[in-house]
Amino acid sequence: MPLGGIARIACPASILCILAVCSEITPALGHGIAGKDASFVAATKGPDILPFMYLGAKHMVTGYDHLLFIFGVIFFLYRMRDVIIYVTLFSLGHSITLLAGVLLTINVNAFLVDAVIGLSVAYKAFDNLGGFQSVFGVQPNNRVAVAAFGLVHGFGLATKLQEFRLNPNGLVANMIGFNVGVEIGQLIALAVMLAIMLQWRRTASFERFAVAANVLILTAGFVLMQYQLAAYFGGAKVT
Repeated sequence: MPLGGIARIACPASILCILAVCSEITPALGHGIAGKDASFVAATKGPDILPFMYLGAKHMVTGYDHLLFIFGVIFFLYRMRDVIIYVTLFSLGHSITLLAGVLLTINVNAFLVDAVIGLSVAYKAFDNLGGFQSVFGVQPNNRVAVAAFGLVHGFGLATKLQEFRLNPNGLVANMIGFNVGVEIGQLIALAVMLAIMLQWRRTASFERFAVAANVLILTAGFVLMQYQLAAYFGGAKVT
């Protein structure tokens, strides 16, 4: 299918994807490292940069909460310069706390961090809908907000790795590799999002569905937050 055809169905498809996310997070409660990936991380006893880069990229492109936030951030950014600025702020934020969280052993509750990540998704969609200006009469500094939430998202990434007793031998190199992989995965996801958004904005459906799409992103963010808080107050174990 040509890209223009993809653009015409981009909004309905994105809405279905968001609804799918909402339905699937009920049993999952998160997107941690599991299966063979978990076994590999647990068994690593030295520097193994390339596999950790792969794991970082995989974790980002399958991290629905991170992707929803990025999608909300770029939704109404029309200049590539602005996209670069905001994505860079987000990347710096999550890189700092990912590395600090693991290397300095800064322990935070995974459920609470993921709840705030869900809130960040809802926050950005609410901002896209003009909610802060219409409801509160103020407009928060979006750059500061994106950078601050980037710090939270980084702790979310760190908690997934803190579930394992990582071998200190080669840990710095492996964490740098993981972080580089996260950035690669983010760039891949961002490229796909931008390609679809650039085409979708040229169609009449963008104005028709932009509000609906952000309402669903808002809903998805609150659902993510709700399940993480329910798991925290319900005494669920991090898996």
